[in-house]
Amino acid sequence: MSEPIVFISTHRLKEGKLADFLQLSREMTPLLEAGQPHTVFFHGYLNEEATEVTFVWVFPDADAMDLHFQGADERATKAYEFVQPKRFEIYGMPSDMVLAAMRAATGPGVDLHLKAQSVSGFIRLASG
Repeated sequence: MSEPIVFISTHRLKEGKLADFLQLSREMTPLLEAGQPHTVFFHGYLNEEATEVTFVWVFPDADAMDLHFQGADERATKAYEFVQPKRFEIYGMPSDMVLAAMRAATGPGVDLHLKAQSVSGFIRLASG
């Protein structure tokens, strides 16, 4: 069985695009929640200066991450009107398809950090 994967993406907000970005985020989050039932955690966080946003996703396994990446190009195109990628981090081993896509998304000023080997840990999907 594949282990959980944590995916973190950090983006710079384009000048003057904060309000538009927040509106897009409010519109897209319910669509992601409904359309990505295998994603167990998704949240976005602004830095104090509101110049950078970081998104955190948790997937129970590589298959769930693959499902998330279906349609990701369309979602990214919309988001990239307001943000510019800065860094991607993957904790856990994604599929070859996702890894290739992430490597293709990197370039000047965009880093990819992969920490594929889990040392130890647990995930609690339900309380109680």
